[in-house]
Amino acid sequence: MKRRHAMALMGLACAGVLAGCAQYYYGPSAAAPVAQDLLALSRDAADALLAQVVLDPAQPVIVSTVVQLDRLDASSRLGRLVSEQVGGRFVQRGLRVTELRMRDSLALRPGQGELLLSRQVLEVARAQAAQAVLVGTYATAPQAVFVSLKLVGMGNAVLAAHDYVLPMDGNVRGLLAAGL
Repeated sequence: MKRRHAMALMGLACAGVLAGCAQYYYGPSAAAPVAQDLLALSRDAADALLAQVVLDPAQPVIVSTVVQLDRLDASSRLGRLVSEQVGGRFVQRGLRVTELRMRDSLALRPGQGELLLSRQVLEVARAQAAQAVLVGTYATAPQAVFVSLKLVGMGNAVLAAHDYVLPMDGNVRGLLAAGL
């Protein structure tokens, strides 16, 4: 009986050690990334920006396309989707968001969205009588996408800023690759 008990304990100990070794050897990098709720992350980012500044609901806010950090004249489906989702959250929170695609006064690049470089922000905000413009960049890394968003006011003053990380899962990789 004691021998059977001792053998069972040894078996459990070996199984525990092997499981520990397997986790160490295969580790988190071999596991499939957990799918992220991009919509929830975008809404959280919008809420974080709005928590930093008081905006007048009667005055418009312009949302430009989030662009690649190293190519400010280029974006992707991911950048355009983040912009759409953050702009949508602004509307849900009671702000007036001006739809740039409906304006003749702003040139748009097909497939790129509303790309605003820093020198254009003040000019576009004045032309649209906007109190703020959402601008943003993203940078890709092998396992994550780093997103930086800013609300910029008149005089190019940064009114609010928020940074966050999107783990590189299948959805994010697909949005980066498709429709460039």
